[in-house]
Amino acid sequence: MSESGCRLDHPAAAKFRQHVMDGDWTKADHDLQELRMLLGDTTNVLDMKFLLLEQKYLEYLEDGRVLDALHVLRNELTPLQHNTGRVHQLSSYMMCSSTEELRGRTNWEGKGTKSRTLLMNKLQYYFPPTIMLPPNRLRELLSQALEMQALRCNLHNTSQPVTLQNQSLLVDHCCPTSAFPIHTVQVLNDHCDEVWFCQFSPDGSKLATGSKDTNVIIWDVHPDTCTVTLKKVLEGHNYGAAYLSWSPDSTHLLVCGPEESPEVWLWNVETENFLKVTQSPEDALTCCAWNHDGKKFVVGGNRGHFYQCDLEGNVLDSWEGVRVMSLWCRKDGKTVLAADTHRRIRGYIFEEVSDHQIVQEEYAIQSFTVDKKDRLALLNVTTQGVHLWDLNDKCLVRRFQGVTQGHFTIHSTFGGANQDFIASGSEDNQVYVYHIRNEQPIAVLSGHTRTVNSVSWNPVHHHMMVSVSDDCTVRVWGPEDKAMKPPTGTEISPPTSHASATKPTLAAS
Repeated sequence: MSESGCRLDHPAAAKFRQHVMDGDWTKADHDLQELRMLLGDTTNVLDMKFLLLEQKYLEYLEDGRVLDALHVLRNELTPLQHNTGRVHQLSSYMMCSSTEELRGRTNWEGKGTKSRTLLMNKLQYYFPPTIMLPPNRLRELLSQALEMQALRCNLHNTSQPVTLQNQSLLVDHCCPTSAFPIHTVQVLNDHCDEVWFCQFSPDGSKLATGSKDTNVIIWDVHPDTCTVTLKKVLEGHNYGAAYLSWSPDSTHLLVCGPEESPEVWLWNVETENFLKVTQSPEDALTCCAWNHDGKKFVVGGNRGHFYQCDLEGNVLDSWEGVRVMSLWCRKDGKTVLAADTHRRIRGYIFEEVSDHQIVQEEYAIQSFTVDKKDRLALLNVTTQGVHLWDLNDKCLVRRFQGVTQGHFTIHSTFGGANQDFIASGSEDNQVYVYHIRNEQPIAVLSGHTRTVNSVSWNPVHHHMMVSVSDDCTVRVWGPEDKAMKPPTGTEISPPTSHASATKPTLAAS
């Protein structure tokens, strides 16, 4: 204190605090009058005096000093003409026959340090910080510092907050690269042709992969080992399985083919019963999305076909002339987002037959996905790579650097415990991983030998990620302790713009 030239409390405020904690209400009231000029608003003084008298009254009641309590009620609280309803409530406590009943009815801690500390915390609200230091101020500042360190950590992938209980103050917080899902755990060769799409189920327990070989494989997820095992093969997709979409309850799967496919397959994953949804052999139904109620879905394609259907495959509504590239259903249960061949994303409300503009790009939008908060959209744009848009503000937030994207359709993903990360495939055979606030990749993952078409981050088990490629393989990525030996080459970019973080090590190649 003497070295810094600072003081914790104004001398009069320090006296006031001590007298409140001692239960010396006469002196505390005298101190309050001294502090009146420092508080400014006279209403604040009245509020504080009422709180002091309330505590004094309750302590008298607990001590059995009923006449003294009655005196406080009649001659000190009532004349204030303040918070009359509370005064009437306080008067009813005179009828309490025991300390336990009094504490139960008032939800009060009783006479002593605990209740007086709570009182002091209430009184603290009225003091400017220059007069009385707010309680636990140092702890709050240190907690804010730790929170900021976590926000600046490029690899922070946990919903558990960084606190004084789990983080040392001796070093800055920096998550290790070993815990991040950038190490190859499995390479699966069960598909016999290009693998076009992958997606974890919403409950995180299953993975679906679709391939040019006409098969969709359902995999069981084992989060303890960061591995998957083949559960079943869904066959018969004559044109191949180019796009998949899980129902919100993880029980059904929609499967779309490539451009020439006129049908959508609706699978019950457990029973393997399926339904083909088709309107016309001239249709090209290449993308789909589930409504959030799980009772209907939308399908579309780039020949101008755009339908809303129920679980029996009945077309409920249709929209003519929209050449759809990618679809998403918003959380409001009525708005469908559709990327079209005019390089835009528009919102369509079938029930109202209305639509509105949201996104306009300069180049073709090949695919897009939306985060859990229904606020941010991640677009893969022809020759441009990956763009992040704010759907509410209708503005471009960030262009991510590094991804090689020509005219192939690549599907990116949000991921991580707080969806702070983005991962995308690339035509240079790599997987690029970004922190959502930084346009430069934090990791570039090698292993695939041809274009990486799709990446999916497990929405529940955030230490798992999967990528699929034209090299016919499915790769599962996880922490280093689950990795194959030896792990595949991984290039990690150093954290940007904060010297406190240590440079992550490079994984062995």
